[in-house]
Amino acid sequence: MADVTLKNLVKEYRDDKRSTFRAVKGINLDIRNREFMVLVGPSGCGKSTSLRMIAGLENVTDGAITIDEQVINEVQPKDRNIAMVFQNYALYPHMTIFENMAFGLKLLKYPKNEIKKRVNDAADILGLTSMLNRKPKQLSGGQRQRVAVGRAIVRKPKVFLFDEPLSNLDAKMRVQMRTEISKLHARLNATMIYVTHDQVEAMTMGDRICVMKDGNIMQVAEPLELYNNPKNMFTAGFIGSPPMNFFHGKVNTVNGKLAFIENNNKKAPFSILFDDRLSRLARAHQNQNIVLGIRPEDIADALTLTREDNSCCMSAEVEVSEPMGSETYLYLNTGSHNFIARVHSEHRFKFGQNLKVAFNLSKAHLFDPTTEDVIS
Repeated sequence: MADVTLKNLVKEYRDDKRSTFRAVKGINLDIRNREFMVLVGPSGCGKSTSLRMIAGLENVTDGAITIDEQVINEVQPKDRNIAMVFQNYALYPHMTIFENMAFGLKLLKYPKNEIKKRVNDAADILGLTSMLNRKPKQLSGGQRQRVAVGRAIVRKPKVFLFDEPLSNLDAKMRVQMRTEISKLHARLNATMIYVTHDQVEAMTMGDRICVMKDGNIMQVAEPLELYNNPKNMFTAGFIGSPPMNFFHGKVNTVNGKLAFIENNNKKAPFSILFDDRLSRLARAHQNQNIVLGIRPEDIADALTLTREDNSCCMSAEVEVSEPMGSETYLYLNTGSHNFIARVHSEHRFKFGQNLKVAFNLSKAHLFDPTTEDVIS
């Protein structure tokens, strides 16, 4: 297995009018030996382009890619000792599953006995042993994806690359396949780089996650570190489902204490007194604009509150109630801000209902509205 390093990596595209679009903007990333690294972000953020440059399918405009301290910018894809699993399965329809998995090894002129052993070993790992004589059309989508993974396994590469491999599967099959890929990583103890736009996949599969936006890296950290300590509003809003709520307002003094005052032109704004931690963070921003961020699960409806302290309570109108079984998603409106609360399902909520909610300020974050960086 191997370490992979991206140093000041840049990818530019030029059109017929000689205008330049920079898809990847000088990113730096160290991927450790045997690590499962997930690149996540919205469409167009540069994650797949970065993966394709590692694979050698895209030329590097500037910067360097190293595997085990060897620069591979000019190394042919076939000589990089990597294996890639694509979004589409790219199986040969006229070949059996065995032949599909063995094809790459045949091109490399491996002995027949070695090919048979590697294919059978991979099939055993992936539960494909009974299907080796079938054609791809006789398999389900999940089984075809396992064949594509098996074709990568048989090569025993230094690095596995996955480019949104589960996006063509239905929701139930995606859950099953991401579990299988995670177990596969633990079994092979391999270096894997996985690209997805699905933050649930990223959170459940990655040892570390690299969050990307507009060709830049926003933050790299372990899943729970990203969730609990985002460095900026983009990471805070992208990681988590439902996403973090953001309230725009100002830091002012209420009864001698620092408080958040909502920007609201439609009706009386709500105010929330800061606790000691938030007061310390907000002290340097008195009378300035600020963004208060809080996750839906850290908002409780007053019907289930047991504490007497209402200092962090506010009123909002219920616009949509989505019962999810053990919990309910409430889509609420303050007059200027739409936000989501994730509450217990013991009560029913109606459209237009006025509801008091309380914030768990120990889990809240403050952001600078200009830089969008967290205030710490």
